[in-house]
Amino acid sequence: MIAPDTPQADGGIAAAVAALGPGPLTEAGLRTHVWPLFSRALQRSARTIYLGNHSLCRPPDRAALDVARGVAEWYAGLNEAWGPWGEALQSYRELTARLINAPSPDCMVAKTSAGQGLRAVLNALEPRTGATLNVVTTAGEFDSLDFILRVYRQRGRVALTLVPARDDAGFHAEDILAVVDERTDLLVVSSVMFRTGQVMQGLDALVARAQAVGAKVLVDVYHGAGVLPTDVQAWNADFAVGGSYKYLRGGPGACWLYVRPDHLSLHTLDTGWFAKKDVFAYARPEPPEFAPAGAGWNESTPPVFVPYQALAGLEFTLAMGVERLRAYSLVQQARLVELLAAQGLQARGAVGADAAKHGAFLTVRLPRAGELAKALDARGVHGDARGEYLRLCPDILNPDEELVRAAAAAGAARRTLD
Repeated sequence: MIAPDTPQADGGIAAAVAALGPGPLTEAGLRTHVWPLFSRALQRSARTIYLGNHSLCRPPDRAALDVARGVAEWYAGLNEAWGPWGEALQSYRELTARLINAPSPDCMVAKTSAGQGLRAVLNALEPRTGATLNVVTTAGEFDSLDFILRVYRQRGRVALTLVPARDDAGFHAEDILAVVDERTDLLVVSSVMFRTGQVMQGLDALVARAQAVGAKVLVDVYHGAGVLPTDVQAWNADFAVGGSYKYLRGGPGACWLYVRPDHLSLHTLDTGWFAKKDVFAYARPEPPEFAPAGAGWNESTPPVFVPYQALAGLEFTLAMGVERLRAYSLVQQARLVELLAAQGLQARGAVGADAAKHGAFLTVRLPRAGELAKALDARGVHGDARGEYLRLCPDILNPDEELVRAAAAAGAARRTLD
């Protein structure tokens, strides 16, 4: 194993970022200094142009080494492995806290999905009026949250209000606030919409006005964290859910729940023995005693290797800087929008006047988006479709020539559907 204090321990991340120097990112600099950190993932580029970076992003080489390190602790230490496993989990909490500007790692709770985080919150709150929680959300939330809320409604666990999109397919704070009132217990809203990439404008004001009538607010930052500056303290969010599956290069299962410090004393029914005050004391006091802070929101035995798979991606993102990555994303999105336009495809993204209104991927809206995505995949370009939106997301591992080829393939694929 690599000792934590050796220069190679971070997989070359610090050296690569230092070699880039200050200033805007360039393809030449990335190719020379950053791409070698992703040599395994980039082997695929010889046969496929990967523009699914908004979905399952490409991991750094070090991720495999980190997972192997966690497994090696098991072989070498057996029961003693709980020590280093716990240290990896704490590092994961610290890095995610930095990423979203949480006031403390104690506010971060490792979860295996955003949905698991939502359920923990739903099962920690008491309704202010009536027998069930009153929840307001948009009709544009990702299935991970939307499905849970609909099932809870079906089972009589929540009264659910769904705010529809306007004719422009966008969701607006004033429409949400029109149905939030003194009966609302929880508002659930995304910082960036998964289908269209829309950034929810005025999120801080939306949170403040919902809280002014007594509602708590849970923000889904899955499509924002790592590609847009994300600040849960500036929003004053009560809760937030997110994860490393997408832009943070950490793979499935590496998710988290943020709990604002004044809510840490709440105890959820979604609990387990790792939420106990002293996990390995095996005491059974009445009433049950919870661990302090975020540990009191844990459940049962955790998936110990998940933090290992996510550490390298988090360290890389923080070392590069979200603002710097965002600036490069804006350049790439503008370039791809221009190339697609030349092929007769109108794409929307964080371009021009819309630069602050969209996340890291761009969309092409058309009725047969799913068919177009499949036709593109057959031509060696991997994106995806959600409903009538084709989604494409270039990132720092995509050279310009891939964008040129991808746009040409999209134009050819579209013509076969006409």
